Amino acid sequence: MNKVAFKGVLADLSPPASTAHPSPEPVDSGGHAVAPTHQAAPALSPPASSSDSAHTPIPDPSPQATPATPPPTSANTGAEGHRERLKQRFLTAGSAALADYELLELLLFSGIPRRDTKPLAKALLAKFGSFAAVLSADLAALKQMAGMTPSAAVSLKVVAAASTHFLASQLRGQEVFTNWQKLLDYCYSKIAYLEVEELHLLFLDSKNQLITDEVHQRGTVDQAAAYPREILKRALVLGASALIIVHNHPSGDPEPSAQDIRLTNELALSARLLNIRLHDHLVVGKKGILSFKALGLLQE
Repeated sequence: MNKVAFKGVLADLSPPASTAHPSPEPVDSGGHAVAPTHQAAPALSPPASSSDSAHTPIPDPSPQATPATPPPTSANTGAEGHRERLKQRFLTAGSAALADYELLELLLFSGIPRRDTKPLAKALLAKFGSFAAVLSADLAALKQMAGMTPSAAVSLKVVAAASTHFLASQLRGQEVFTNWQKLLDYCYSKIAYLEVEELHLLFLDSKNQLITDEVHQRGTVDQAAAYPREILKRALVLGASALIIVHNHPSGDPEPSAQDIRLTNELALSARLLNIRLHDHLVVGKKGILSFKALGLLQE
């Protein structure tokens, strides 16, 4: 309570002093005056002041609640956290900072949601041997992998197709001999990892620009038949002035066989009679690409 208010209350409760008839002083039996005895007045409790109660804080009986620390979310823990960190590494450091299995993980994310894709990515590399071989693998073979979903398998094939399409687009409207490495990259991405032989024909116009790339024959694991007459007939239909033969060796070794050499030179001779030039024959294997012209195997 306020000290000033407390004094005021005591003043109000004290009896007024009398001046008309003072009380006689007490005397003893001998007539001598004695000191009066004072009885202590009982302590008075001051009444509650309405103004004081209005300003007296009322304690809160419940303790102040401490905000709880939110639990970690799935965005930074477990599979989701790993996915997000891998994406950020790709965005900030580029693909060169990622291992082959990590790039495969990224490709599998869209087809396999909310699951760790690292085991599958490593299993794919172990089975097929390389990143390129995984992308070039047959769709049915990809679907047989444990943990693979149909959507994820298709995603891998779409990436492979997009890569080849990108390389092909760089050749359109360009003179192939001034873009020779791009041509080799395109041929390698398209047929190096096929499990059977394919013979492709690249038809060129008079400026040696690519008109089209067509599959002439699909064969077995070790051969695809070439038919010079059918090849030249198609060249005439397209109005081609030149062509390049490309075929793959599923064994991986691009070394040309004796049959490859013989058929190539037969075609070169027949084409010359029709004023069509056979520029080269490329043999593609996993180990690389060999050129008949560079090896001196093509008769001019």
